[in-house]
Amino acid sequence: MEKSGNWSLLPAPLMIVVSGLLVLYLKYGAAGAAKPFDIGFLPYLLFCMLEAVCLNYILVRKKYDVAIFPLVLTLASVGLVEIARLKPELLGPQLRWLCIAQLVMLAVICLWSRIRQLLSYPYLLGLTCVFVLGLPLLFGTEIGGSRNWLVFGPFSLQPSEFGKIIILFFLAAYLSDHRHVLSLPSYKLGPLSLPPLRFIAPLVCIWGAAVLMFVVEKDLGSALLFFGMAVLMTYMATGSKTYIFLALMFIGLAAAVSYAAFGHVRVRFDIWLDPWQDPNGMAYQVVQSLFAFGTGGIWGTGFGFGHPGFIPEVHTDFIYAAIAEEWGLVGSLSILVCYVLLAWRGICLSLHCQREKEMLLAAGCSMLLLLQAFIIIAGVTKFIPLTGITLPFVSYGGSSLVSGFIEIGLLLAMSNAEGEGSRSHA
Repeated sequence: MEKSGNWSLLPAPLMIVVSGLLVLYLKYGAAGAAKPFDIGFLPYLLFCMLEAVCLNYILVRKKYDVAIFPLVLTLASVGLVEIARLKPELLGPQLRWLCIAQLVMLAVICLWSRIRQLLSYPYLLGLTCVFVLGLPLLFGTEIGGSRNWLVFGPFSLQPSEFGKIIILFFLAAYLSDHRHVLSLPSYKLGPLSLPPLRFIAPLVCIWGAAVLMFVVEKDLGSALLFFGMAVLMTYMATGSKTYIFLALMFIGLAAAVSYAAFGHVRVRFDIWLDPWQDPNGMAYQVVQSLFAFGTGGIWGTGFGFGHPGFIPEVHTDFIYAAIAEEWGLVGSLSILVCYVLLAWRGICLSLHCQREKEMLLAAGCSMLLLLQAFIIIAGVTKFIPLTGITLPFVSYGGSSLVSGFIEIGLLLAMSNAEGEGSRSHA
């Protein structure tokens, strides 16, 4: 792709923000409007746009991948417009977090030569991940029914958002180091061929510890996300279907035990089976989300003309329902296409990586974003039980935004490193 073509991808997300905010200003900012539209966010918006243009210039000039960043900006732009529509007072904070996230992404790219050295310490990464995920048990604060937040004065942080990046490094490092042993059967258990226990035990311990902590912290969405990533990366590294079968058995047993032992798990499962048994109580969010999807139809009610405010916490867990109501099936499918294209681009980059650990890491980053989007979208559409995780780059939340841009920074760094490596061997 020529450099002149590289820039053609950038105006789209910028125009989404400008057009969306202009619509909201004309609707709510006119004289006599009952809901005045505050434009105090404009300095942050201008700085954020300037930052995006500069970052894109650097990526193009240094020959990094040129499709990933515009796709992410498109999703982030939709998120900004929706947050301005749903919670105008949160637009300024979200813009500030986006500025910070882009700077963090640039730092990850610049420091990649040092960050990649972490892949040499798999056991340290695993212990660090368990420590980070366990912090809310000791110092956490319960927000929204989940004890997975650390509060520092006016700031709140979700350790799980950064723990998932650490576990990606652990899985990439450990699976790469032991791939051949994990792929070769050691003994038979019925139709299953299992590797030596001493090699699979660390993997199972990390899985179990992470999932147990999330169940205790009532963060079922993150538990499902971490477990799904562990299974996917194990399968990508070994190609063994035995691990898929064992994972299904493990998750089935864990689900049964959790349903029997934890009341909040029972509530989520019962709501999923029949939300209409308590439409004005515990199932209110899911029911209103289903109404939003039905109201939107194919073309939507029009931006700013729906009623997504009926859904509690619509700007975080249920922002996709708001998009479906006002943007319709066309708009909601366009969001899905962006995630699929992002994951596909990341997988293509991973296939060009010359180092096995980085190949697994790049594939893991790509699939993590896609899996997270699938879990929350499936939850708000009642395809699976509802989980309290964010829609990457779209939902409101600083921790989610920063961790997502760290993953994008890793992908971009590996795209440039492999490109330089291939050119040097040519």
